[in-house]
Parts: sequence; structure tokens; C-alpha cells
Amino acid sequence: MKTAKKVISILLAAVLAVCTMFALASCAKDDAADNDSKETLVMATNATFPPYEFVENGDYKGIDVEIANAIADKLGMTLEIQDVEFGSIIGGVQSGKYDMGVAGMTVTDERLESVNFSDSYATGVQVVIVKEDSDIKTIDDLTGKKIGVQQDTTGDIYASDTVENGGFGEENVTRYNKGADAVQALSTGKVDAVIIDNEPAKSFVAANDGLKILETKYVEESYAICIAKENTELLEKVNNALSELKAEGKIKEIIDKYIPAE
Repeated sequence: MKTAKKVISILLAAVLAVCTMFALASCAKDDAADNDSKETLVMATNATFPPYEFVENGDYKGIDVEIANAIADKLGMTLEIQDVEFGSIIGGVQSGKYDMGVAGMTVTDERLESVNFSDSYATGVQVVIVKEDSDIKTIDDLTGKKIGVQQDTTGDIYASDTVENGGFGEENVTRYNKGADAVQALSTGKVDAVIIDNEPAKSFVAANDGLKILETKYVEESYAICIAKENTELLEKVNNALSELKAEGKIKEIIDKYIPAE
């Protein structure tokens, strides 16, 4: 009897173990199915703009990346990041190729003709990078100088405008695909100054000897997320998510992580 009971006990234990394995496998499949069923939120960016978006060890990092992930979590969606040329973001959003553009993008009247923008989530400042021994001391000294910009950014838009509108004229501006390329042109003497956002400017100056940022600010601006004009449902959802994230202090937490108070 004892031997029979022992065998039965062993068999029961084996059955329980098998059942547990099937249960765990079923849970894993259910979890995988839940993840697969999540709708994808496709974000277009240009990951050469630290600290807002950049690549580190093969992963996308930065303020915009974390905010977009937080928005996707609020919406119960999975974020997919597409790293593209900055100038192609708005066209891609317009065509429906991307759901939204999150790339340290400023709201301008020209861009509003093509896409809608969410509520602002951060404030940016356009500044001027020059060589340490440059004779350019203020914004006014830029008149007639060769200015490098990242193509299609607000630095490009503002600098290329007429002098009457606060710019320096199309003929004095040289466009580059990346901010780093514009800074390299400055270091090698191809341009006299670079106009770019303050935070990337700090990173570029730290990485390149002999450069500095002028104390005078060029333009202050607000960053927002661009969404296709017909996609009003997503715009409302994104704005609601941003509102909640601001109320929870999450937006400030993310920005402070990358831009510590000085």
C-alpha cells in the first residue's frame, strides 16, 4: 500500500508540474498576444539632436524619445521610432507614413499650413556658436557673415529670412543635413557661425575645442508634436496624454533628467 501510495503521489506531482507548465505557457502566450494586439504609434524623428533625440549604444535616447514613450503608454500603444532626415518629417506625417513627428520641432506659421501641432511640451532657444577668437560678439555682428544651419530647422527658417524680418538673407546661409556637419564647417572655417538650439549647441561646443556660444539669445520658441491635419482624433489623444503627464510632473522629470538646472 505504501508503495502504491508513493507511486500515486509521484504521478500527481508530475501531473501538477505539467499543468503548471501549460498554465505558464498559456499566460506567456496571452501576454504576447496582448503586446501583439497593441496598436503601433509611429514617431518620426531625426536622432542627431541631443539631448532631445540621439542614438546611444544602438538605442534611441533623449527628451523627445521618453516623452513619446510616455504618451504611447498613456494611449495603450507601442511606440515605433523612425529616424529620418529632419526635412522629410512633415511630409511623411502629411502622407500618413508616420503618425507624428517629435523632433524638437517648433510651431511656425509655415508649418501650420501643412500639419497640426499639439500643445507645447518644452521651450527651446536658438543660439549662435562661433570660434573663441571670432570677431562676432553679438547677433548684430552676424550681418554679412556666412552662417551654417541644419536644413529645415527653425534656425534655417529664421536665419534665411530677410534682414527686415530679423534674418540675415538667403545668400548668407549654408544648409547642412545635420547640426554636427554645420559645426564641423565652423571648425574648419567654411562658415563664420552656426545657429542652432541651445541644448545641442552645448553638446557640440563640449565636443569641439575652440568654440563658444554667444551670450545673446537669437530666438526663443516652443516645441510641439506635429500630427496630420485630418488626424484630429490622435491630436486630441496626444494633448490629453500631455496634459496628464504635465499634471503628474513626468514631463518636468524627463526634461530635468537631460537638462539639469544650472
